[in-house]
Amino acid sequence: MTEATIGTSAFDRDTAITPRGDGVYDAHLSADWTIGHAVNGGYLLALVGRALGDALPHPDPFTITAHYLTASRPGPATVRTSTVRTGRTLSTGTASLVQADEEGREVERIRVLASYGDLTALPDDVRTSAEPPSIPPYERCLGARDGMDPSAIPPMTHQVDLRMDPATVGWAVGAPSGRGEVRAWFGLADGRDPDPFSLLMTVDALPPTAFDLGLSGWVPTVELTAHVRRRPAPGPLRVSITTRNLAGGFLEEDAEVWDSEDRLVAQSRQLARALSA
Repeated sequence: MTEATIGTSAFDRDTAITPRGDGVYDAHLSADWTIGHAVNGGYLLALVGRALGDALPHPDPFTITAHYLTASRPGPATVRTSTVRTGRTLSTGTASLVQADEEGREVERIRVLASYGDLTALPDDVRTSAEPPSIPPYERCLGARDGMDPSAIPPMTHQVDLRMDPATVGWAVGAPSGRGEVRAWFGLADGRDPDPFSLLMTVDALPPTAFDLGLSGWVPTVELTAHVRRRPAPGPLRVSITTRNLAGGFLEEDAEVWDSEDRLVAQSRQLARALSA
């Protein structure tokens, strides 16, 4: 089977936006990116990110913050964008994704503030103490669908190639570590290489760290901020997500995404609710 390329992938089809004029875009939220009854937050961020990338004079998301107001459902959606400021190296804009409810009333699902630039124009100088996560080779990691009842597999799982570090999947057999860590190799199922917009989805694509803390059930995102640091090299990504504090029913998740050349290409932090099953 021929692997998909950027522009021909299911991800590109499902995050496509159609300009209506005056910064307004039509979109269709695909049921293929759902977990339970809700559309995945990273997929939504990528779709809204595309609209801002079209509306702003700079092409690449540098920092994007989303507040998730209500659960999005598969079906038609509208993205409204507004330019806040444009400069030589950065432009800033806002966006809002809305859907109609059962009575036809408009409901806002997600509101975003973002700054865009040109990743290809960044200098090569890197000074960092960050290190890529230690993950066993791909072939020694566990597929997200291994040992699962096919009827219980979320649709989004079929869209990604997720290979979990065995050290962080004890929760799947009733033995969570309690450390709040999840690590995995990550790619799109059709072989499409990563780009800045797919990174916005990647930071929210792994199982929640709440599972490794011994919790189960839905973990809806309240707020997510993603930083895209570099344009990723072709090939699989390594993703590490950690939680240090769960209190009052809320937890934070810190994600790092590393490309095939051992470069840190994206980071994120989100606040999420830990809802028991």
